[in-house]
Amino acid sequence: MDVQFAEFTKPEKLAVAHILSRATAIVAEWGDTLDPQSLEMDIAAVHQHTPLRLRELARADRFNFIHDVFGIRRHIDRETGRLTDHFLPRYAK
Repeated sequence: MDVQFAEFTKPEKLAVAHILSRATAIVAEWGDTLDPQSLEMDIAAVHQHTPLRLRELARADRFNFIHDVFGIRRHIDRETGRLTDHFLPRYAK
């Protein structure tokens, strides 16, 4: 099965841009780098199957933001775009 990606609305695109910026900054604090395009694709794939409250996620406190964003990175099946291991982001709709 090919991965399907959600089409973001304009407000969602702005939220995703903020999420990418925050995630990149957090990873830089850890002394590492992050490919924002890869993270954007992960978010779009997950959002297709498990809709996310993107604007709320973009403004989430650090703990919940890290849980959701990096949980998505850890639990995404890149062949289907679905989350594995019963992971459910806190900012899922």
